[in-house]
Order: sequence, then structure tokens, then C-alpha cells
Amino acid sequence: MERIRDFLKNFVTEEHLNEALNTLSTLISYPSVLDEQATATPFGQDIQDCLEAALAFFEKEGFETYIDPDGYYGYAEMGEGDLFAVLCHLDVVPAGDVSKWSVDPFKAEIKNEAIYGRGTQDNKGPAVASYYGLKSVLDQGYQLNQKVRFIFGTDEENLWRCMNKYCAEQPVAKMGFAPDSKFPLNFAEKGLLQFHLVGEGQEEFGLEGGKALNVVPELAIYTGPQIEQVIAKLDELHYDYKQTETGIEVYGKASHSKDAPIGINAVTRLAEALVALYPENKALSLLGDVIKSDANGISAIGEVKDEPSGLMTMNVAKVTLSPDETKISVDIRYPVTLEKEELVSKLKELASKFDLSYEEYDYLAPLYVPEDSELVSTLLSAYRDVTGDTKSQPIASGGATYARTMPNCVAYGAMFKDTVELFHQIDECWTFNDMKRAMTVYAEAFYRLCVTK
Repeated sequence: MERIRDFLKNFVTEEHLNEALNTLSTLISYPSVLDEQATATPFGQDIQDCLEAALAFFEKEGFETYIDPDGYYGYAEMGEGDLFAVLCHLDVVPAGDVSKWSVDPFKAEIKNEAIYGRGTQDNKGPAVASYYGLKSVLDQGYQLNQKVRFIFGTDEENLWRCMNKYCAEQPVAKMGFAPDSKFPLNFAEKGLLQFHLVGEGQEEFGLEGGKALNVVPELAIYTGPQIEQVIAKLDELHYDYKQTETGIEVYGKASHSKDAPIGINAVTRLAEALVALYPENKALSLLGDVIKSDANGISAIGEVKDEPSGLMTMNVAKVTLSPDETKISVDIRYPVTLEKEELVSKLKELASKFDLSYEEYDYLAPLYVPEDSELVSTLLSAYRDVTGDTKSQPIASGGATYARTMPNCVAYGAMFKDTVELFHQIDECWTFNDMKRAMTVYAEAFYRLCVTK
């Protein structure tokens, strides 16, 4: 522990922190939000510019860089030997209503001992912190004993088309981490399966709810003739709603799909009120009689769980029941040891019972690196020795990070358990203290895994 104390005192300095803040400020200045209408670049010129700026910075730092000719990804590497990957992304979610921010979301601002701007926590800040963690070790004269490659994706907030292309073209790392979650680390990430259940439209009523597949819907809207009957059912169920000029709004509570059990699904609540009024509608029966408030899928396909990662979660994320179509869009996070084909078979059987067809939308294979592996045990010990937190255990998560794109990679930080998490939120910021703590943990991890002592 004496060496750890010396490390904490001497390796990550205030100069490293200041340099990191300057680098992060530059990256924040690029509004790297997906532009699906772009033609010259795959995801938009702002994302392309941010990628090029990041690689230009690493070139100045002495790294060899590469940018995909089509602009999907880039990387910067140093050293020789086995490949150690640091998996980052430079795209960010939209800022939303900018008038609600206290700062310009794409012009970094320093205040309250924190740096503000979109991407400070997700994921530009952690990408920068991981680099300066490595730099703080190299500045002490240590030499890399393998090739460290910082990989920059550009479509993480959407469909991961960047990493799909990377993995089809580039070598797989021997080990590595994604600084895009929480400490101490995620040793397991559940499989992600998103799909649509589709059927014919109907004329009797309209139901619309949900905006994104990775969010529990907080609003569902009914339009149709049986307003009074629907209100009576909602009152009987004690569900929150409001009558509007055009119909009824039913309210729930949003949460990330991976945390579906803590959300309140407005769509299934509305379906529960409607199902007795429209008994011939099989899609409503599935939503209002079978699934209801069950966010683990037990009522639909039975209990699905395993020992490493626990219960499956299931979020009915978006629903449209209209004259044009019946479409139920679902997000599932399934246990790491379950075979996808087994799950899909059950879902297709469920769909057929309700005259619906199954259409897959997106899929990410699960991540599972055993807790006794060299990677997990070393990263965990580095975190514990630096922070003194010996009680926190490795995490099994329903979230999805780039770590799952390669075997023997895990999500490692950069948020701590006491960090105020502002991913995707207004006034996203990262405190100097948390940033420096993360840099120190990353430095210790690189010291233990990637340099010659």
C-alpha cells in the first residue's frame, strides 16, 4: 500500500487534470449528434469533425492513428505486442431544449469545480480521463509492454454501425475496457434484443405511446368513442390520466429499459383499461391481460434468469394501434448464459397466439467475463487499492457498452457510486474531483496491465 500512496500523490497531477480539461473542452465544442440525413459522412459532419480532431490530438501525443476511409471509426495506438483496447465513443445525444441549460451545451464551461457540456460524462469525459490516466504513468518513464489502442466509435447512441464495421475489419483485442459505465466494473452485460410484433390495423380506436426503444414510456394516448368507459376503468385501476380535447392521456414513469421494473409503463396501463372494452382485439389482450405491469416477461414467456446476471427485463417501449397498423415494439435484456435462439423461439410462439408476427430490429450479444479472470481481478484490485472501497462488487448490468463487441473486455468506470449521474440530461457535467479520481484508477489499471515494471 505504500506504493499506492506514492502513486496517488505523484502520478496524476494537477497539470494532468488541467490538460485533460482543456482536451475535453475541445471535444465538447463539436456537437457530435447523429445526422441521418448526411450524405458525405455516415453520421454527420459534426461527428466526422470530432473524430478527426480526436485523432489529430493523439497524433500530437505520439500515437499512430487510423481513420476508416468511410468515416465510421478511428483509432490511436502506441506500443507493440498484444492488443489492449480502450473502447470509447465520440457521438452524443441531442442537447434537447437548450433554453433549459444554464450553459451552452456545446461550449464547455467551468464552474462549481466541474466542467459542463454535452458529453462530459457520456462519453467524451471518460475517454479523455482514461487517456490521461495512461499518460500519467508514461510520464513517469514506464514503457508499454503491449499495444494500447484507443478505439473511437461514432454511432454508440444509436445502432452501433461503427463498431459493426470495426469488428468486421480490425483485429480483436486480447483484453480491454470501455470507460462508459460505473466503477468498480461490469463483468456481465445482458443480451439486448429489440423487436416488433406487427399485425393488421383496426378502426375501433387509436392507441399511441412511447418514443424510444430504450425508455419505459411515460405517456400513452387513447383516441376513440368510449371516453367515459375508459375513464371509469382508469379510476377503478387508480391510474393517473387526463382527459384532453382529443382523447385521454395516461401517465407512467420513465426509466431506462435496463431498469424497466422501476419504471411505470403508461402503455400497458392504458391497455389494461381498454382490454375489457375491446375484447376482440388480440394485441390489446396481450398488453392488457397478459403482460400488464410485468417488466420481467414472466407472464409472457415464463421466468428467464441465470446465476451471473439475474432476471430478464422486458419493456413494451412503443405501441401503435391504428387503422394503418398494429405495432408493438419491445426491448428485452436477457441473461448472459441464455441462447438467443431459445428466447426468439418463445417470442415467436407468443406472437402467433395473438395473430402477430415477430420482426427483429436490433441485437447485441451478451458480455460475460468471469470474475476470477485476470482482467476482472486486476481491474477490481486496482479500483479497490486506489479508492479504499473494498466492499463494492463487480456488476451484472442490463446496460450495453462497447465492451461487449469483443471477448475479454468489460465496462470499467468512469462514474463512481457517489457520482451524480447526468448522462443524457440537462446541464450534464463532471466534477474535477470525480474526473481526477477516475484518471487515478485508470492509471493504476494501466500500470498493472500494460507497462513493464
